[in-house]
Amino acid sequence: MFFGKDLFENEITIYTIENENIAISAIDYGATLVSFIDKKTGIDVVCGFDDMEGYLNQQGACMGASIGRVANRIANGEFSLNNNTYHLERNNNGNTLHGGLFGFDQKLFDTKINEQEIIFSYTSKDGEEGFPGNLKVEIKYKLLENGLSIVSKGSSDQDTLFGYTNHSYFNLDGVGDIKKHKLKIPGDFFGLNDSNGMMNGQLKEVDKTDFDFRSWREVGIGLNSDDSQIKDYCGYDHYYPIEGTGLRTQAQLEGRRLRLTLMSDFPGFHLYTGNFLANMKGKKEIEYGQYSGLCLEAEYMPNAINYNQVDKPIVYKDKSLVHEIQYHLERVEHGI
Repeated sequence: MFFGKDLFENEITIYTIENENIAISAIDYGATLVSFIDKKTGIDVVCGFDDMEGYLNQQGACMGASIGRVANRIANGEFSLNNNTYHLERNNNGNTLHGGLFGFDQKLFDTKINEQEIIFSYTSKDGEEGFPGNLKVEIKYKLLENGLSIVSKGSSDQDTLFGYTNHSYFNLDGVGDIKKHKLKIPGDFFGLNDSNGMMNGQLKEVDKTDFDFRSWREVGIGLNSDDSQIKDYCGYDHYYPIEGTGLRTQAQLEGRRLRLTLMSDFPGFHLYTGNFLANMKGKKEIEYGQYSGLCLEAEYMPNAINYNQVDKPIVYKDKSLVHEIQYHLERVEHGI
C-alpha cells in the first residue's frame, strides 16, 4: 500500500503481516517498524506516524528504524581495521551516530513479503558514510506466536563494520508517557557516558544506583535522580552489557495491560527513555513529547571498535554476520 514519498520522490510502501495474536506493519523507507499491535487488547506498542510526512519531520528520532551500518556512537568518527584508519561522517558532537549523516534509517530497501515475513535488503556501497566494503544487508521481520523476530544479516567483499539495531520507541499503554512503566534488567553493570553522550568505555556497578533494575522498578523514579549520569541527559541514555551468549532475556518492560520481553544474542542493549522527544504528532493524532516512548536497542557496546577486549561489530570478507532480536508480548491482569 502506498505510504507517501521520500525526499527523493521515491514512492514508499507499507507492508502488513499478522497472525492470531500479532499484527505488524513496516515500510521500505529505513526498513522501519511502523506498528506492532497486540490484537487481543488492540494496543499498538510502538510509536510512529500515519504517513511519510511524519517520518521525514521527526527531528532525528529514528522511530522504528533499522540502524546502520553501526548503531550508536563511534568516537571522533574514526576507527582502525587491518592497519587502515577510516574517517566517517560526523553528525553528533564530533562523533558518528547511528551510521552517519545518511544512515540506513533514511535508505530505501528492496522488499519481499510472505504470510509470516517481511524481508528488506539493501547494499551499502564501498565508501558510504566513510565505511569500507560493499555491504549487503538483509533485515527480516518474522512473526512469532506472540511477538516479533528481527534477524539482521550482513556480508561484505571487504572486512568492515556491521552493528545493527532496531530503534523502536515502546509505549505498552499506547498513549501517555512511560514514567509508570516498570522495567527489569538482568544486568549488574551499565556504561558511563562522557559530556557528549559517548560511552567512555567504563562500566559501573548498578548496585545502590538509580540504574539498578535487577528487580522490577518504575522508570519514572530514576528520571528524577540527582545522579549526573541521568540529570545531564534528562533521563536514561545508557548501555547495559548482559552476561552470557546466544539468545537470552535482556530486558522486560511492563505497562498497565502488557509486558514486553526483549531477547537478543547481541552483547547488550542501550536504554533510551525518549528524553528529547518533543512536539510531534504521531499515529491517530497522538502527541509525542518527552518520555512518550522507551527504546530497548539490542546492540554492540557503543564505540566497541575502538575498545580492547570487547565484542566488535566486524563482518569479515566473504562471510556473514547474523544477529537476532526478539520482542515477546504477554498480557498481564494486574500491575506487578
